[in-house]
Amino acid sequence: MSKALLVNIEQEKPMSLRASFTCEAGQLLALVGPSGAGKSSILRVLAGLMKPSTGYIEVGGQQWLNTQQGIFQTPQQRRVGLVFQNYALMPHLSAAANVALALQHLPKGDQIIESVQWLKRVRLTADEAMRKPAQLSGGQQQRVALARALARDPQLLLLDEPFSAVDQMNREGLYRLLAELRADLNIPIVLVTHDLNEARMLCDKLVVLDQGQVLQEGLAFDVHRRPRNSRVADLVGIQNRFQGAWLGPSDQPGFGNLQWTRALDTQQATPSNSFQLRVKDKGKIPAGFPVNWVVHADGLALKPAAYNLRREGFVILPVHVQAHRDLGELSLIDLTMEVPPFETLKMAVSGAQRLGLKKGESCVVEMDSGLIHIMPKKHRQ
Repeated sequence: MSKALLVNIEQEKPMSLRASFTCEAGQLLALVGPSGAGKSSILRVLAGLMKPSTGYIEVGGQQWLNTQQGIFQTPQQRRVGLVFQNYALMPHLSAAANVALALQHLPKGDQIIESVQWLKRVRLTADEAMRKPAQLSGGQQQRVALARALARDPQLLLLDEPFSAVDQMNREGLYRLLAELRADLNIPIVLVTHDLNEARMLCDKLVVLDQGQVLQEGLAFDVHRRPRNSRVADLVGIQNRFQGAWLGPSDQPGFGNLQWTRALDTQQATPSNSFQLRVKDKGKIPAGFPVNWVVHADGLALKPAAYNLRREGFVILPVHVQAHRDLGELSLIDLTMEVPPFETLKMAVSGAQRLGLKKGESCVVEMDSGLIHIMPKKHRQ
């Protein structure tokens, strides 16, 4: 029997929600979007804390919600593990007693024994298991909350911004712990997060939400490389987003010409204010249509100024360093083109490549045109 999560919900009040997605057992799906997009509301619906006007939820072949058939399982009937942002631990109980709250089906004597075992799995000692929440660090409290959620032997694990209240060092430890636990759980996991780096690091699948609606669902890799529209590109943090006009098929079968312009020049593109790119043509965009386009970070490579190797499918762009921010093992750099349309490319570089980089330095960017993704604008402008 499939252990997958199937979701299709819709409502207008108290907030508009239209969401449909799936998550396989063993997958971690991240709900991302701005504040008020409906991420936490969807989690509440999954947990049974909110009932939508119409909808269907199935987990492991069991219907938890089917409004057409009048099925609505209560939170107590659903085997859900829920980890909150603020831990939601009982302050007067020890860590072990907090976890034991999820083990009420066991005899009293077995509850604490089992809860200590779960705390051991999340790397808390027997001594820490006997401490109250106030005697534990934020990272340790979050481990208690995770152990309590897993002790229910859930069919679905829900994580509501679980790491946002934890400092960076503890957060990275929790990331590693979750990655290790996932291998044994084999259940769908749904994560709500505002942190795009966190989503990229942890998730297999992304559901991008805005104003209560799913804009795109897919494998994280696919969403980042092929966002459905410019709003999705913005919400998932794609840095290099540009505008232009589609010129139509090129003289090479299967390829077309893209006129790269600044936003204000889209309607008046000339050789003096634009750059022409040859990219794959799917035959779906009429000639002259304005477009947004993105290039994935994997499609940009920083090279020395003297680099002049010409490779099929790659474009050489002369640039200079406009801004340089050192983040320890990584540097973020803004590179302004020295040819029209004089746009700025953003890159993250590490290792020896970033040594000696300074503002004003000339270099080149090699762009892989195969990783350019074009999105037609909704209306002609």
